[in-house]
Amino acid sequence: MAETVEKLRQYEGMFLLPAQAASDLEGSIRLVRGILERQGAQVMVIKKWDERKLAYEVGKQKRGLFIIAYFKAATKALSILERDVKLNDQVLRVLWTKADHLTEKEMAAVEPQPIVPREERNPWDRPEPFRSDRGPRDDRGPRDDRGPREDRPPRDDRAPRSRRDEPSAEPAINS
Repeated sequence: MAETVEKLRQYEGMFLLPAQAASDLEGSIRLVRGILERQGAQVMVIKKWDERKLAYEVGKQKRGLFIIAYFKAATKALSILERDVKLNDQVLRVLWTKADHLTEKEMAAVEPQPIVPREERNPWDRPEPFRSDRGPRDDRGPRDDRGPREDRPPRDDRAPRSRRDEPSAEPAINS
């Protein structure tokens, strides 16, 4: 009975750890390396990517440390790695992507992109295409795109909407 050898594929793993993990960076990298190597992954490059403010809270954390790891592993190992990460309290999130197109030199050169603050503008300083092109309401004119409705009589012929519009049948009692 011949055993089939599964082909190793190249992957990128982006690990999100709590911001406190940055104080022990070597321990955090060892943690990520241990998770990967336990399942037989061959780690090629592993390094701190960045420490940033998160867009939203993850596990009550507002900041996080990102560690990027490039490794080779069997496809079946990813599901086991995913389970290991979910069971590990020290890792908040992880993202796996294929990285077959990258060379080891490109992996080592990966750096985080700078965060560019968004330029705030007053509404009156916005360029023309962003302003409303409909004009004021009174310039729009009547809605001729709708014809009369045949399923109901015109508004004047219908009964009043509420009982408040009808005169009261009971005389008012003054005490």
